Amino acid sequence: MARNDLNGKVILIAGGAKNLGGLLSRNFAEKGAKLAIHYNSESTKADAEKTLADVQALGASAFLFQADLTDVKNITRFFDEAVTTFGGVDIAVNTVGKVLKKPFDLTSEAEYDSMSDINSKVAYFFIQEAGKKLNADGKICTIVTSLLAAFTGYYSTYAGMKAPVEHFTRAGAKEFGVRGISVSAVAPGPMDTPFFYGQESDDAVAYHKAASALGGLTNINDIAPLVEFLVTDGWWITGQTIFANGGYTTR
Repeated sequence: MARNDLNGKVILIAGGAKNLGGLLSRNFAEKGAKLAIHYNSESTKADAEKTLADVQALGASAFLFQADLTDVKNITRFFDEAVTTFGGVDIAVNTVGKVLKKPFDLTSEAEYDSMSDINSKVAYFFIQEAGKKLNADGKICTIVTSLLAAFTGYYSTYAGMKAPVEHFTRAGAKEFGVRGISVSAVAPGPMDTPFFYGQESDDAVAYHKAASALGGLTNINDIAPLVEFLVTDGWWITGQTIFANGGYTTR
């Protein structure tokens, strides 16, 4: 099967129920992939069920998996269920993340720990499990943030806990490359989704819109094709973090 042919491929998506993850689920379904779609909690259940219905209407075989992935055994369970259901996994995409915009000196230890667990720990063990379970010539892609290239305050725990994923990506690419597995990360600018607006004042939203050279916030429709490229024809790009932000930051 050609690397760019997704028909019949098994794709596992952490955070695959809504926003960028939901769009990826639908796009992959249109191309004939089989899908394992994770969502975190009851609050996302309705979105997850709608996404499942949509991908099944497109003819895709798919299932939902609900769990808190900060408990590492749930990451293992997710991959194992996909392997049991479909016989293997070809592509693993992790869109999981949490934003906290807060001054350095007001951030609590509990907030630090939560941000570390969701943004860094999940990413590490997701890549680890993918490295163990993916079929040969598999693909791994993690969503990070363009704030990794920003000189700014207030996002110390968000950007700070996404930053290690750049090295996880390099290390995974180096270690798993012998099996033809590529590992990449995508760093969008501020995305026009509910994930973004909950943290920002109207003035901050206006600033972020004006900060990109091409104007406006990042649209998930501009990010999904990049992820799709990296896990198909773009597989030779490995160990890299690709900044896709309309000129929001310098890399």
